[in-house]
Amino acid sequence: MSTLPERANQTTPEQPWPVRLLSAKIADYIDKMSPVWIEGQIVQLNRRPGASMAFLTLRDTDADTSLPVAMNARVLALTPAPLTEGAHVVVHAKPVFWKGRGSFQMQADDIRAVGVGDLLARIEHLKKLLAAEGLFELARKRPLPFLPAVVGLVCGRESKAEHDVVVNARARWPQVRFEIREVAVQGASAVSEVSAAVAELDADPRVEVIVVARGGGAVEDLLPFSNEALVRAVAACRTPVVSAIGHETDAPLLDLVADVRASTPTDAAKRIVPDVAEERLRITQGRRRMAAAVEARLTREEHGIAALRSRPVLRDPAVLVSRRADDVDRGLDRLRRAFSTTLLHAASDVSTLRAQVRALSPASTLARGYAVVHGPDGSVVRAPDDVTSGDALRIRLAEGEIGAVTSVPTTGDSH
Repeated sequence: MSTLPERANQTTPEQPWPVRLLSAKIADYIDKMSPVWIEGQIVQLNRRPGASMAFLTLRDTDADTSLPVAMNARVLALTPAPLTEGAHVVVHAKPVFWKGRGSFQMQADDIRAVGVGDLLARIEHLKKLLAAEGLFELARKRPLPFLPAVVGLVCGRESKAEHDVVVNARARWPQVRFEIREVAVQGASAVSEVSAAVAELDADPRVEVIVVARGGGAVEDLLPFSNEALVRAVAACRTPVVSAIGHETDAPLLDLVADVRASTPTDAAKRIVPDVAEERLRITQGRRRMAAAVEARLTREEHGIAALRSRPVLRDPAVLVSRRADDVDRGLDRLRRAFSTTLLHAASDVSTLRAQVRALSPASTLARGYAVVHGPDGSVVRAPDDVTSGDALRIRLAEGEIGAVTSVPTTGDSH
């Protein structure tokens, strides 16, 4: 009989390991592992009355991964509060491999419920991490369309939240249409189902806004809506998302990452569509205000025209000319008087100048008995040397002229 290979990488088609050997080696390897504290959500719990063992399945809240866990029923019974499916717990367990049936499970010797305080602390820590990444920034928020033709709705199966959103939205705007995805909104599958529904609606080009709605509940019931995977799925949406989870006091992380946070599903209905009655009332009021404004403007203009028409200048346009005619007459009178005065002063000045000119003119000098002697060439004789004996002279008097002939005076003679 041939010797079996010692290690797995030494096996060949000719020298394989038998199943019992592989099972033994797996069991031996797993048996060397140390016990570990693990956290998860109970998605299945099987406790039969009188049975010594209880079986449950733990699921990771952030991933689609689960593990079977077996534990003594007495350990499970010692928990302060009864554990149910959906509860978050931490379990102290050791991996076990059953060689006979080739199955793996965790063998637990202690189980503890995760308190609300611990859950809230973890959510607060996650909130700070996501806020540091900018997932809650106002700049990321997208406005909702004024009148969406199709609204995507993610809600529980036959839930009151669905009724509140649909009925109230259609009461406000009857033409609105819904694409509804009914999913689990509580429990182990809530995160994956809600995320898938949101992604599906986001990919539908007809959907203009997505509403994620759920009624109120305990903190543990709303934990899926603070799950990191779901929060990131909503943050990645291109379609505006409205979060309508719980009541006014509930605040899961989905509210922070959504584009609009509605306090209740009914409030969400009011936010996604306008009220047709209110819009019609606003249009009517607007038309009335416009008509009143036009009438008021016309009245003001009529009053203005009437005021203009009542002015004297418009009643009798000739009043402008008649008033100015008197001014023109007075001005002409003043102008005439001023012109006459100026002429009189000028005439007086001329008379004075005339007298002065006459007094200084040569004719006045001649009139006093003086004469002007002109030589043969017509020039004025000013000295005896200007003429010679026998020159013909012309003597100009005040009343006329006479002729004369010069004679050369003898020595000692005078003129």
